[in-house]
Amino acid sequence: MTEGVDADERATGSVPDDSALLMAAKEGDTSAFDSLVRTHTNRLYRVALRIVDDPVEAEDAVQEAWVSAWRALATFRGDAAASTWLYRVVTNAALSQVRKRKPTVPLDLTEESPLTAVSPEGTGDPEGAALREEETRRVHTAIARLEPSQRLPLVLRELEGMSYEEVAEVLEVNITALRSRLHRARLALLTELREVP
Repeated sequence: MTEGVDADERATGSVPDDSALLMAAKEGDTSAFDSLVRTHTNRLYRVALRIVDDPVEAEDAVQEAWVSAWRALATFRGDAAASTWLYRVVTNAALSQVRKRKPTVPLDLTEESPLTAVSPEGTGDPEGAALREEETRRVHTAIARLEPSQRLPLVLRELEGMSYEEVAEVLEVNITALRSRLHRARLALLTELREVP
């Protein structure tokens, strides 16, 4: 995955904001689109991985999302934040991947997985780190067992930290419907957590 734009670069104003980059890309500026790719690929990959539960399929979903985003630039009106629009595109691509496959692939939580819990360096508490890693594994396994319609709002709200408004915009629902979906998803997650060893 490519590296994202540093937060310090954004703070200093040396990097145009995402909406400006998307508008420039819409006008044919390929370097603006390349900048969006560098900035957002890691985050979009993380979302896709949490939806499809497979690193290869997640990469395919992100690649498909970027192709779709490029083709759909003309539809970006600037009503939504650029990042919200990109989340919507990758979400659709990842859900398409899930619909294409037959059996569900178990979530890969090996050391190479971006979802592996990493304890803060220098904590000096290997037992606590092992317990946190085990709990993280249980939660991610339980999330992976949810239906995509339940998994998606949880991933965006709880794991990606998006606001209710942003998640509602990505899912194209109102806040009331989103809260209802999240409530059902959290209940389903609690049920799954009881089943995960």
